[in-house]
Amino acid sequence: MSDRPAPTTPGVLPVLHGLALRDLRVLRRDWAEFLTRTLMQPLLFIFVFAFVFPRIGQTVGAGVAGDAGFATVLVPGLVAIAVLFQGITAIALPLSTELGDTREIEDRVMAPVHVNVVAVEKVLFAATQAIVAGLVVLPILLLVPDTPVRLGAGDPLLALLVIPGAALLSGAIGLALGVTVAPRQIGLMFSVVILPLTFLGAVYYPWAALDAIPWLRTLVLVNPLVYVSEGLRAVLTPDVPTMSPWVIVTVLYGYTGVLLAYALRGFARRTLS
Repeated sequence: MSDRPAPTTPGVLPVLHGLALRDLRVLRRDWAEFLTRTLMQPLLFIFVFAFVFPRIGQTVGAGVAGDAGFATVLVPGLVAIAVLFQGITAIALPLSTELGDTREIEDRVMAPVHVNVVAVEKVLFAATQAIVAGLVVLPILLLVPDTPVRLGAGDPLLALLVIPGAALLSGAIGLALGVTVAPRQIGLMFSVVILPLTFLGAVYYPWAALDAIPWLRTLVLVNPLVYVSEGLRAVLTPDVPTMSPWVIVTVLYGYTGVLLAYALRGFARRTLS
């Protein structure tokens, strides 16, 4: 009998750590792309709507923003865009390519853990990028508007639930899209998925303002960005009316669970086929 010890399989945490280090190395190399992707859309919207329009005498959001001011209503929505879309693009775009003809994903799934661990690491790393994107974009958005942005101190417990929930939801959506959309359909994904999410996601107005259009107020409840926008509005601008915070939290984590279950099945099927 040989006295050599039997080979051991590394635990899940060391594998997650190794995969995250590899993703971090790629992110450090592409930091300029990360910043451009994070800042471009929110900066353009805040510059046009909250700086240019007031300077030229145009009014935006009258009757919607109320006493809070349109810039105050707009900033949490734009942070929501940065958080959600950073998480989505951090997974969906590269994963769609990795699962395509190049099959680059095979290098990852050779790790000595279940393939779902690889998928979960992608979601966690994308969620981390989403939080960083929100932290980067928020102070910049506060400097641009021509009118003051009045932030407040929301419930700390709500912040601890909403911010990770929004980030994890963004990663789950990205994974679901990445295992569903073929590389040649990425452009279509932005037209069919991203644009409707943005314009019907309570970004430019509180959800409560849709009382005047009851059918639309109900329809947009299927949009996950609504709950991210309303959640961040409840955290950053608690004086602005929002939907019930606990409805927001429940839907954020419920959506995340459902999408993650779907995406993990699709990831295992695509990588093991």
